[in-house]
Amino acid sequence: MNEDNVLEISNLHVSIDGKEILHGLNLSIARGETHVIFGPNGGGKTTLLMTIMGFPRYKITQGQIIFKGVDITHMPINQRSMMGIGIAYQRPPVVKGVKTGELVEAIIQTHSSDKNATVLAAEANMGDFLMRDINAGFSGGETKRSEMMQLLAQDPSLVLLDEPESGVDLENIALIGDLINQVLDKKHPMQRREKIGLIITHTGHVLEYVNARTGHILINGRVQCNGDPRDMLETIKVSGYTQCGGCEGGLH
Repeated sequence: MNEDNVLEISNLHVSIDGKEILHGLNLSIARGETHVIFGPNGGGKTTLLMTIMGFPRYKITQGQIIFKGVDITHMPINQRSMMGIGIAYQRPPVVKGVKTGELVEAIIQTHSSDKNATVLAAEANMGDFLMRDINAGFSGGETKRSEMMQLLAQDPSLVLLDEPESGVDLENIALIGDLINQVLDKKHPMQRREKIGLIITHTGHVLEYVNARTGHILINGRVQCNGDPRDMLETIKVSGYTQCGGCEGGLH
């Protein structure tokens, strides 16, 4: 393993309900870097994030995930969270009977954070939501802001974001971008930054607010292309994914 890589995934095969979704995937992220994943629906993008987080439905049948020099391939989700892996879902569930503020306080206590729930709520424009049930009646933008508030409370070193711009209107997207940059500690130059990020995006809107170093195109459970994410996005807008099959090193 390259000592600069905080996350290194090698020959990863993952199955769901007996059907293989990821077929020998390789991916690495060095300290301070943010990467983005493009790809058509059903290509395995969400499966990759859920597998890194450790959800038990996603069965690793072959390969290895190394995080901070530790083999976490078969580590349970709670241990991964305590090691510093955090995720924001594309469609997080509604949780009746649990207040949003209670969840944020529990995250702060679990991770021995010095964060303050009231301050975090103000930063995410969620002050009026702390006494509401988690995601109950929330709009798309409110749900995403709540997810980012929870990540700020956890303060993870690996940030996994599944389509953070999905369902977010123009009024909220800039704030979501600011919150992502805060979670990823992007106020510091990359040489001083410890955190890493892996972001799934379909539209690429997040790239208008969050700078990403590397893009990957994931098709049929394999990384087909790696390269500059903005160049990739422009090519995808023009040609879709027709030029991605089997190219190596970059998008032709």
